[in-house]
Amino acid sequence: MKLINPLLILRLLSTILLIETISFLFCLPVAYIYKESPNPFFWSAAITFILSTILYVVSANADSNKLSNRDGYLTVALSWILFLLLGTLPYIISGTIPEFIDAFFESCSGFTTTGSTILTDVGSLPYSILFWRSLTHLLGGIGIIVLGIIILPSLKITGYQLLSLESSMKEKIHPKAISIGFRILFIYAGLTLAEILLLNLGDMTFFESLCYSFGTIATGGFATRNGSIMSYSSYSQYIIMIFMFLAGTNQIVCYYFFKHNFKKVRENEEFWFYITTVIIAGALMTFILLISSTKSLEPAFREGFFNVISVLTTSGYSSANFILYPVSGTILIFLLYFAGASTGSTSGSIKMARHLLVMKNIKSVFIRLVHPNSILNIKLNGKLLTEKANTSILSYIILYILVFITGTTLVVITGPDLITAASSVAATLGNIGPGLGSIGPMSNYAHLPEITKMILSLLMIVGRVEIISILVLFTRTFWKL
Repeated sequence: MKLINPLLILRLLSTILLIETISFLFCLPVAYIYKESPNPFFWSAAITFILSTILYVVSANADSNKLSNRDGYLTVALSWILFLLLGTLPYIISGTIPEFIDAFFESCSGFTTTGSTILTDVGSLPYSILFWRSLTHLLGGIGIIVLGIIILPSLKITGYQLLSLESSMKEKIHPKAISIGFRILFIYAGLTLAEILLLNLGDMTFFESLCYSFGTIATGGFATRNGSIMSYSSYSQYIIMIFMFLAGTNQIVCYYFFKHNFKKVRENEEFWFYITTVIIAGALMTFILLISSTKSLEPAFREGFFNVISVLTTSGYSSANFILYPVSGTILIFLLYFAGASTGSTSGSIKMARHLLVMKNIKSVFIRLVHPNSILNIKLNGKLLTEKANTSILSYIILYILVFITGTTLVVITGPDLITAASSVAATLGNIGPGLGSIGPMSNYAHLPEITKMILSLLMIVGRVEIISILVLFTRTFWKL
């Protein structure tokens, strides 16, 4: 019995790199329209295609009849690493980000839908590079593995084996993997097209509508102007706010909604917990802005709910510089760094379902204190949660906090102050984007030491693929028969 099947892994990586090759080619028409050099994307596509071809030839004799869990975990991890490394090519070749560490940070931020940036003047970038940045959000949001599912059947591999390892796609809509992939793509495409059309009706150009829609639906955060969306109209801010909320909703709930299966929507506890959290946090932030500034109700409502939804869904767009908020507002923003939106969405951080289950566990503890002999079952969406699953979820949250504390300690050692360090770790591990201190929404990560950028880049990957899926690769058990 083999520990892993290296040829099969190489075959899968070859297929995934082919997707990245095609994604580079999508930028060529943008370069042509705006009379910019196509070389960064032509050479990036050529290099990636050659590497894909080499992997395909080397893995010609791969046995694609069976994919083990080990193969799946390795493929997911290596896919992200390769995608991120090759994603630096347009930045480096074009000269917009000549330093590799900076280019890798930007690539990580794009594909992991984090939205943090080392760029000091986004508005001066070529249109084709701006488009590539936003496209990396869309590709990362849909998921490299989800895209691969539509091609994987030709390799005689059960696509759901890989799908179940991808962080944001953990529920089945249909038993056939290819059907799952197409349904997810349909939901993404529908939401993206709707937002593009609505934003284009406002004060955004078609190009800006395209880029911001890619970033919104993927809960990313890359902007085409300095200052995120502060300079856009209230109409555009409301449209982005609505679609950020939809992007943070479980895609399965979206699917049931489009199918008019409202019973399934009503039964989804996480969805209602998500809505309740948004309403409470948004109302609280609106109240804080009303009593601490001269804003009237509508601007305070729009700004409060926009920034709450943005951080909660880990989208990262900003309609105001929230590091200037009173302490109560800043604390609320920081706490929301650990919230996350729904499972089955592209959002990062801990996610609503896990928080809901923690509350159910706490309730169970209190009931047992009063009724020691009671037998309590914890359920989610009407389904009984096994003890194993419950322990796994609680362990994940503890592990997430431990990684946050460890990351903050390491970043502080490299130089930044505690507020900048803690918020940068929370923002990158949760795939949120802007932080507090010197990396606020109107600032960037350019001034941080290179070692700090590498630590934060690693945290972006760990947060996007989810902690356990990465850390399991470094356990002794994983490499034992």
